[in-house]
Amino acid sequence: MGERYLTWFLAFLLCVVAAAGDAQAADGRQPLLLPGKHTLFQRVLAKPEAALYTKPGTGEATSRPTPFSVFYVYARKQAAGGEWLEVGTDRFGAVKGWIPASETIEWNQGLTVAFRDPVGQDRVLLFKDESSLKNLVEKRDLKRYEALYQQAESGKLSSDSPVVAIQPKGYIDIRKDFYLVPIRKHEDVYMGDEQAMLLQVATVPLRNKQGHQPGQASASAGSAPAASAHAAAATVSKALREAAKKHFRSGVVFVIDSTQSMGPYIDRTREAVRKIYNTIAKAGLQGDVNFGLVAYRDNPGEVPDLGYLVKTFATLKEGRSAKGFFSRVKAIKPAPVSSRDFVEDTYAGVKTAIEDMDWTSLAARYVIVITDAGARPGHDPLSSTHMTAESLNQLARDKGIAVAVLHLLTPAGANNHERARRQYQKLSYYPGVGSLYYGVETGDVNAFGRVLDALAEQITNQVREVAQGTGQTQQAAADSKSVEPVAASAPRAKEDPKLAELQSKVAKLGYALQMRYLQQDDSGQIPEVFNAWLVDRDFRHPERQTLDIRVLLTRDQLSDLYNVLQQVLETAEEGLLSPRNFLNDLKSLAATVARDPQELGETTRATGASGGNLADLGFMREYVEDLPYTGEVMNLSLEDWQEWPAKRQLAFIHRLEEKINYYKVLHDHTDLWVSLDGGPISGDSVFPIALDMLP
Repeated sequence: MGERYLTWFLAFLLCVVAAAGDAQAADGRQPLLLPGKHTLFQRVLAKPEAALYTKPGTGEATSRPTPFSVFYVYARKQAAGGEWLEVGTDRFGAVKGWIPASETIEWNQGLTVAFRDPVGQDRVLLFKDESSLKNLVEKRDLKRYEALYQQAESGKLSSDSPVVAIQPKGYIDIRKDFYLVPIRKHEDVYMGDEQAMLLQVATVPLRNKQGHQPGQASASAGSAPAASAHAAAATVSKALREAAKKHFRSGVVFVIDSTQSMGPYIDRTREAVRKIYNTIAKAGLQGDVNFGLVAYRDNPGEVPDLGYLVKTFATLKEGRSAKGFFSRVKAIKPAPVSSRDFVEDTYAGVKTAIEDMDWTSLAARYVIVITDAGARPGHDPLSSTHMTAESLNQLARDKGIAVAVLHLLTPAGANNHERARRQYQKLSYYPGVGSLYYGVETGDVNAFGRVLDALAEQITNQVREVAQGTGQTQQAAADSKSVEPVAASAPRAKEDPKLAELQSKVAKLGYALQMRYLQQDDSGQIPEVFNAWLVDRDFRHPERQTLDIRVLLTRDQLSDLYNVLQQVLETAEEGLLSPRNFLNDLKSLAATVARDPQELGETTRATGASGGNLADLGFMREYVEDLPYTGEVMNLSLEDWQEWPAKRQLAFIHRLEEKINYYKVLHDHTDLWVSLDGGPISGDSVFPIALDMLP
């Protein structure tokens, strides 16, 4: 009898809860749906100048939302000669007021683009309509493109030109001059053999405290005409002369494997740095090139006599002078015993150099890794970082740091050389430049010394060029349309093509950093153009991407992503999710991140959501369709997963685990986050995360 009563009572409670839920749903308001959709709501972004009102078209503003706040649209109404939107902060009826539609941007997906550094390639042209750009792309009309490009670059666009703006000539640091370029529409096209994407975007810079639009630049604010090579060279020279009055400072942190086999290389590194300090002193550049040194070994828990995992011997501040540097690095010695195997915790040393050094005042930032062993991958139980080469590389790039690797190919580590090479090429990749990796054959100490001397001298000379107001203008005069530097500052070793290639890459990177620094105070930034069209590849060289695809997340949303993805993986590992449910949960999460990050945490079974995931509810297609870019998870089918061998499935799961570790590290780096309202960093602060780093 008691058992029957309990059953009846539970059923009664469920009915009460269900009735309450139905009543709440009936009373609550829902946002407007997107046309043709059943589950996706209309959303908008507030522009920097937006204001909220109690009624449409009348009265004074009640408040000004934080720029780029995301609102759901509850109603649309014509008033005072324009369209007004009733908006709320969530989809459950939290209405905040009315806002003019002209002060918002449609935001029906979470994807945005960031312009890549244009050094070495054409700047992106923005077109006023799709048809003009599509016609140009499909015909591959290089002559017409060249004419439009020269007009845009020179600021001489005619009123009937299809081009309305050009990408700024300098690099834009999104942390200093925040901008958003949300993707509104897209269309697939081909440029030669390369698949490309036509994108309709809106561009919105964030105003600074004085109300000035930082970086506002349209086609009328272009640089010297591309037809004039001498003018381009003169522009660079003038900028360099102006910069001579400023301090272009560089920081180089050596991350050295200090295990038992590394003694000769540690000594040779000290010798190379001593030479550079002498050069700096002769050039009067003391304090403009700072050196730091981090040594790493392996997990001392496995081999206690190793002494330490990571140790900072000299900070960049201490390395402003030779005396400060050498007084500290003289203590570094190779370990007295061998480590466990021929793999060390390299990533621990790199992560320490990225996180613990003060890079604040340095325009050029380099980490040079020196090792004869491979790195422990993130899924290795002895890894202290649990990060991959890719995620660590992304963290370095987030901080504006370039990583170079000098890999000593000693005979003792032959079995590990190929695997380590792949790791370090990924770790040292820099967009638009390539991999800054160099393998020293046989680990020859003299060969290593020559490479290190050339590399360190080249980085130092980049500083000297700016200080002397000279710089690399030779190539600018030769080809102003694609300003490529010549590595004249470091003698190329004709007998060593690999070294020449590395020097060329470092020269290109150095030139980009110089230009980035010299243009810091220029007014040319993101063009204030709305609903423009562009193509995501270089018109002359379609194999080159011109944009990075990102997702704008708040710190709270990143925290939600971390928690949900961790729950999905833990549930799967406990055997509580079938392969189908595991993939559906991941796809639900990936789709939500790209489509509506505000709904993170309510899309997967692992969170306890009563309705299951998007796939269970039949909403997956709506979330995925119309997305121009998708990641690895979205393109993976159940059939693919089941056909994969266990080793490949495990590698896939490891990649997800390593991304989780990246989220934690990124969340804790408060210097990378942008507070849109000018206040302290909080859960509402934002960061544009690379799509590749998301599930």
